[in-house]
Amino acid sequence: MPAILEVENLQKTYADTKFGLRDVSFSIPYGSIVGFIGENGAGKSTTMGSIIGTLHKDNGTIKIFGEEMDTEDVHIKEDIGVVFDAMNLPGDLTVEKLGNVFQQIYKRWDKEAFFHYIDFFSLPRKKKVSGFSRGMSMKLSLAVALSHDARLLILDEATAGLDAGGRDDVLTVLSEFTSDQERGILLSSHITSDIERIADALIFIKGGEILLRVEKEKLLRNYAIVQCADDLYGIIKQDIIVAYRKNSDTLDVLVSNKREVPTSMETKEFSIDDMTLLLMRGVKV
Repeated sequence: MPAILEVENLQKTYADTKFGLRDVSFSIPYGSIVGFIGENGAGKSTTMGSIIGTLHKDNGTIKIFGEEMDTEDVHIKEDIGVVFDAMNLPGDLTVEKLGNVFQQIYKRWDKEAFFHYIDFFSLPRKKKVSGFSRGMSMKLSLAVALSHDARLLILDEATAGLDAGGRDDVLTVLSEFTSDQERGILLSSHITSDIERIADALIFIKGGEILLRVEKEKLLRNYAIVQCADDLYGIIKQDIIVAYRKNSDTLDVLVSNKREVPTSMETKEFSIDDMTLLLMRGVKV
């Protein structure tokens, strides 16, 4: 399937820390939402910053719409909508005035669409942005990202600070965004239930390295967590073991094919959250 975003062997280091991105590679097919999962400091924001050009990558290639990303290319940047957890919008402006500002910035700014999302998210038009809560600011940032005909959304914690109703509204809008199969979304969130609800594929990252890339349907159909005693670990086929985590007297083992687990062993029900915890705190095989 064609990809709207292709990241290949992305590397990024910092002079004052041992942390860095190490050969990060993944793609986002047209019409898909890809969930980007990892703990704080795992490399999600660094990867996203490298993609949109706010951070300078050390090595690797980033292609968007089949073209290598060029931070000077206004055309490509117009096609990308960005929402970061710490985005700063002019606090002294109202939503109405902010809409006028962005009309001067984006060539394809859609004022009607912007105020449609403002009303859908129940945001006040005449209140200054400085008086917005964190959740309101995130919804405002998303309304901006959705209103200049972007084809790719890069969303870092876009549901942060929202109550259940607000998160439901945002997830509904994001699902609609990709319904024409001509757009795509890279979405990071610590709320794994949000990602589980709308993502087509999942990427797990830890310490600047990709641990696992998998389609959600394949994950739910084939993967399982096996709980077993230490001395029984060896009877599980090694080529299906993805990761394991030591408990007090047992092991939790993530396998990629539950049908190849010995019949003497039981698999347990798991959520994306359970799997995330095992991958982040366990040992990748």
